[in-house]
Amino acid sequence: MTFLKNISDPSASDSELVEQFKSSGDLKILACLYQRYMEMLYGVCLKYLKDRELAKDAVMAVFEELVLKLPRHNIDYFRGWLYALAKNYCLMQLRSAKNLRPLEFDPERMQTGEELHLPGELDRDFELKNMSECLETLSAEQKIAVELFYLKGKCYKEIAMHTGLEWNRIRSHIQNGRRNLKICMETKLKVMNH
Repeated sequence: MTFLKNISDPSASDSELVEQFKSSGDLKILACLYQRYMEMLYGVCLKYLKDRELAKDAVMAVFEELVLKLPRHNIDYFRGWLYALAKNYCLMQLRSAKNLRPLEFDPERMQTGEELHLPGELDRDFELKNMSECLETLSAEQKIAVELFYLKGKCYKEIAMHTGLEWNRIRSHIQNGRRNLKICMETKLKVMNH
């Protein structure tokens, strides 16, 4: 009963509601907390997805992620953490949408071999192969930081939890890893063009 009393209390802090949800699992408490930030979340999702309907869907999907992720994290500043969760969700949607382009079916070309490989596809295959090879040239810390940040869409805090490294070290590994990856790929491209 004390939870219901606190839900209707607009003076309850975010931290209090987070703790109440974690201890009770009551979705009404989470909904009360979430409602405070729905406009902010819609703005974030609209900024990244640039589509009103997709942004509305994303706001609902972020709530579903929140139900699962909130109990597993210690959160000092809920609003900032929620903002990062929404941003990462949207970026993952954009990445997966970019990789899921519809293909046209052309039955006349089904038995062909080499001519199906367009120059752009060969270039992309070459770049992916080079990126994979260049990732292996990075130090272990740079490799894991780059993979988690760019390929898995993890934020610094999640990377810190996964690796045990401090935030400053993670940022340094990401920056240095990205620079080294770029140098390696540019070198491979020059070798190929000569």
